[in-house]
Amino acid sequence: MANNIRIKRLNHAFMEEISVILMEEVRDENLKFVTITDCDITNDLSYAKVYFTVLDKEKKKEVLDSLNKASSFIRGKLSEKIEMRHTPELRFLYDESIEYGERMEKILDNLK
Repeated sequence: MANNIRIKRLNHAFMEEISVILMEEVRDENLKFVTITDCDITNDLSYAKVYFTVLDKEKKKEVLDSLNKASSFIRGKLSEKIEMRHTPELRFLYDESIEYGERMEKILDNLK
């Protein structure tokens, strides 16, 4: 139970810090308009799945490639900001849940 609370806190802290790092410290202009929507750190703290969205949906593949290239830089900055023995390896994934919600909303509107 206590470990679960720690993971939740780390997930939230990672979301906030990665967002700040992307806005302020990353030079790639494609990454300035990325929104971090969720983070899921494994129980052994070895990996973190970081979910993101972008305003321009046509650029999601390009942004994903840029995020994966910058992941070691972002991980290094995270290790400076969040005190941990071992900073988890970052894996970036595009968050499909917003698009899914929009599709469901359209379907429900059509039913009315």
